[in-house]
Amino acid sequence: MATEGLTPPRSSPPRPGDAKAYHRIRLFTGITSSLLTLALLVALVTVPAGRALAAACTTLARGDWGALLLYGAAVALLNALVVLPLDWYGSYRVEHRFGLSAQTPGRWALERIKALGVGAPLGAGALCLLVYCLKSFGAAWWLPAGIFATLFSVLVSRLGPLLILPLFFRLTPLGEGTLKSRIMRLAEQAGVRPAGVFSFDLSKNTHKANAALTGIGRARRIILGDTLLASFSEDEIETVFAHELGHQRHGHVWRGMAFGAAMTFVSLYGAARVYPAAAAWCGTGSVAAPGSLPLLGIWFILFSLVTSPLGNAFSRHNERQADAYAVRTTGKREAFAAALAKLGAMNLADTAPHPVLEFLFYSHPAISRRIAAARGGE
Repeated sequence: MATEGLTPPRSSPPRPGDAKAYHRIRLFTGITSSLLTLALLVALVTVPAGRALAAACTTLARGDWGALLLYGAAVALLNALVVLPLDWYGSYRVEHRFGLSAQTPGRWALERIKALGVGAPLGAGALCLLVYCLKSFGAAWWLPAGIFATLFSVLVSRLGPLLILPLFFRLTPLGEGTLKSRIMRLAEQAGVRPAGVFSFDLSKNTHKANAALTGIGRARRIILGDTLLASFSEDEIETVFAHELGHQRHGHVWRGMAFGAAMTFVSLYGAARVYPAAAAWCGTGSVAAPGSLPLLGIWFILFSLVTSPLGNAFSRHNERQADAYAVRTTGKREAFAAALAKLGAMNLADTAPHPVLEFLFYSHPAISRRIAAARGGE
C-alpha cells in the first residue's frame, strides 16, 4: 500500500460542532447557487437584455445551429460567472477552513478547467440533440429526447472509468498482497469480474477517503483512494469494498439508471405539456428557438425539487442494503463500524442530521444509524 506523496491530514481533530457548521455552510452555498442559476434563467426570458442576448447570437452566428451553440456557450459562461464566488467559497475556502482540502488555488482552477473541457462538448452535444428532437418530432419530442438521455447515461457509465476518470486522477494498479487477494475473493464470490484493482491519488485534492466499484460490463474497476489505503486497516478496507460490492450484487447500478430514466421521461413529458404555453406567454419565439430554451432549464430545476428527495430516499434504501451485505459477507461487524466511524471523521460527516434535512438532501443514512446497524443495534 504505497502512500508516498500523501498530503498530511489536518493537524488537529475536528472541534465539537464543526461537522454541523460545515454541512450548514455547504447546504447554504448549494441552495444559493441553484437559486442564482434559476434567477439568471428567469432573467433571460423576462428582461429585455436577456432577450437581446438571444437576438445577438442569432445575428452573429451563421445558421440556426451556430446560433444555438453560441447562445448555449454565452448562457453557460454567464452562469459560471454568477456562481463563481459561491463555488470558490464553498469548494475551496470552506474546505480549507475545516481542514479537508489539499488543493492549492492553481490546482482548484486546473480541476475546474478540466471539468469544463469534459463538460463543454458533452453539453453541446446534448443541447443539439434536444433541439433536434424539438424540431423533428413535434409535440412528441419528449420521447426521443428521453431515449437519447437514457442512452447517454449508459454510455457515460460504460466509458467514464476508461476515458474520463483518468483525466482527473492517476490510477495505479494495486500491488499483489493480502489486501488485493481479499478484494478479489469477495468479488469472485459475488460473481463480479472487475477489469482491475487500482488506487487513485485522491490526496492531491482532499483529505477525505473514498472507494468505489465503477463502471458497467468490461469497464468495471475497483478503485481505492490513497487516503483510504493510508488510514484504514485491511479489515476495514475489506468491509468498505464489500459495501461497494453490495451495490453491484443488489443491482443498484441498473436500478439507479432505471429510476433516473423514469424521472427523466416524467420530467420531459411534463415539460412538453407546459413548454409551448410558457414560450408563447414569454414571447420568446418557437419552442426550438435558442431564447426559449431557458424555460426548459427553469422547469427542470423546479421539477428537481420533487425528484431529488425521492432520489435521495431511493439512494438511502440502497445504502442500507449495501451496508447489510458488507456485514453479512465479511462477518466483520466491528471492522465495518470502525470504518464508518473513520469515514465520518475524515469526511466531517454530520453523524446525526435533522430528519427533515436528511430526507431532503442526504443520499446516505446518518452515520450514527449506519454504525448502530452494523453492530446489530438496528
